[in-house]
Amino acid sequence: MEDINTIDINNPLYPQLLKEIIDPPRVLYYKGNLDFNNAPIIAVVGTRRCSDYGKQATIEIVFKLAQAGFTIVSGMAKGIDTIAHQTALDYNSKTIAVLGTGIDDKSIYPQENLGLSKKIIENNGAIISEYSPGTTGYKSNFPKRNRIISGISQAVLVIEAKEKSGALITARHAIRQKKTVFALPGSIYSPNSKGCNQLIKNGAKLINRAEDIFKEFGLNPKIISQKIRNITPEEKLILDILKNQALHINKIIESTKISPAKTNSCLINLEMAGIIKNLGNNTFIIKNK
Repeated sequence: MEDINTIDINNPLYPQLLKEIIDPPRVLYYKGNLDFNNAPIIAVVGTRRCSDYGKQATIEIVFKLAQAGFTIVSGMAKGIDTIAHQTALDYNSKTIAVLGTGIDDKSIYPQENLGLSKKIIENNGAIISEYSPGTTGYKSNFPKRNRIISGISQAVLVIEAKEKSGALITARHAIRQKKTVFALPGSIYSPNSKGCNQLIKNGAKLINRAEDIFKEFGLNPKIISQKIRNITPEEKLILDILKNQALHINKIIESTKISPAKTNSCLINLEMAGIIKNLGNNTFIIKNK
């Protein structure tokens, strides 16, 4: 028997921000922990077919948001959503997945993210939906659920979005809900950036790093950066093998047995912190102090 809970709009545990939108769901189904603990809440959304640029930007921005104590909300779709959830988990941040299906194991879409949904719950996060268990992924469900993604969040960050994208629907909901919309700019020649560039043209806040978001939330970037620089066990392992030698990323993965995705995330973190540098062609070395 799956541990599926329900909560109605009159329950004091019902998310307060969601209660304030024009069309809140009367009932939510959820697994996990709905207590947001007064943390800043931001939705991170984007295209399913993301580029390497989108992947890297999501990891770089979300890891700082996560370590700064933000709760990360997304839709657990393929692409940017999945990367946002996974990066939050990598840094022990609470993350919330809002689904357009039932939240029972058989209904979760995409099914390949069933394992991710369980990790979210195990990490004190939650998966939620207005759809009852057994509801499959009807196409019309997903645009409708996007109002919940923005509704439970204080702001929405769009990483990559084509001209017609579900992420843009989330942004439009956020605008109607009087939430702040951030967008990552991209090449004028990239289809994945056309939606974001248009959002910026229409008044969304252009960001290219997490510090831009901290300022909008009234947080001091310097204080946040001091909190962020805690070396993780995986980062320490990488630094240990980089002592006195430069190594290609493939050699690092082979030596540490850390997954490629996690290794890439750690290397980005260490490089941004000024601890290592990329010599080119994904070969890394510890910087001299």
